[in-house]
Amino acid sequence: MNEPLISLITVNYNTPEVTAAFLHSLSLLTYPNYEVIVVDNKSPEHSSAYLKNEFPFITHISSPVNLGFAGGNNIGLHFAKGEYVFFVNNDTEVTPGLLTVLVNYLKEHPDAGIACPKIKYYYMPDTIQYAGAIGLHPLTSRSYDIGYLQKDNGKFNDTRITDLPNGAAMMISAEHIREVGWMSEMFFLYYEELDWAARFKKAGHPVHYVGTAEIFHKESVSTGKNSPFKTFYLYRNRFLYIRRNYSGARWLIAASFFVLVSSPVHMLKHALKKEWGHVASIRKALLWNFTNPSHKEPLPNGKTIISEVIFD
Repeated sequence: MNEPLISLITVNYNTPEVTAAFLHSLSLLTYPNYEVIVVDNKSPEHSSAYLKNEFPFITHISSPVNLGFAGGNNIGLHFAKGEYVFFVNNDTEVTPGLLTVLVNYLKEHPDAGIACPKIKYYYMPDTIQYAGAIGLHPLTSRSYDIGYLQKDNGKFNDTRITDLPNGAAMMISAEHIREVGWMSEMFFLYYEELDWAARFKKAGHPVHYVGTAEIFHKESVSTGKNSPFKTFYLYRNRFLYIRRNYSGARWLIAASFFVLVSSPVHMLKHALKKEWGHVASIRKALLWNFTNPSHKEPLPNGKTIISEVIFD
């Protein structure tokens, strides 16, 4: 078999039925040489361990600790054997040529870091979520997804270097991962792929958008839409990203705007709607950053608990 092995890694947290739908969709793939690693991130109620019975081809790993998106994927990465690794959300469903197009693109562009397909909404299959991204604004530290909520009329069937990846679907060569290192587990959820992309770009491996491949995304199944939980990690990690990746005047401007303008304004908006959980989450996010000055990785993490994981 000439096609390189691709390791698909997906993380389950309390949504095994969603993971099962993703695994069913893999039967559509035309690419012949891949392995599938499912990591259960210590689901409190609904582990995905039983899926091994229905899908015996998967490698199922149960983590003793919930390590978030980055940590869960890092556990899977430790056991991946592929020449290429496809990190994919469990709330996605694939299309037939997805792997073939992405791996061929990376073979043709060996310096590419992260390659992301076109991402469309599963429940609005003619509507785009991601077709590349415009990088973080120097003032607000917010990004803009190209093609967002636009109808897929073929306009974005191109390939190009783009500023940022989308963590729902990312293919990377194992060689480049060994060079750059694993995802930072400080983020737990949100912004970890953007921090990772900054490291890839610093190493000379840009992010690429591959619009000739596509995947469907159900989005926010695990975290819930507009939940205080989601708000906390978005605000905590936006500031953490600024702290880790900005310096000099850019750091001062972005940090000042986030602390003195953006956070208070959004707290006021939530307060006017009596959304007190979101107000508390933003306040907690600011407090976390002010009381955690170190950028070192917290323990336990994916590397330290490998000996404790369970193969189901």
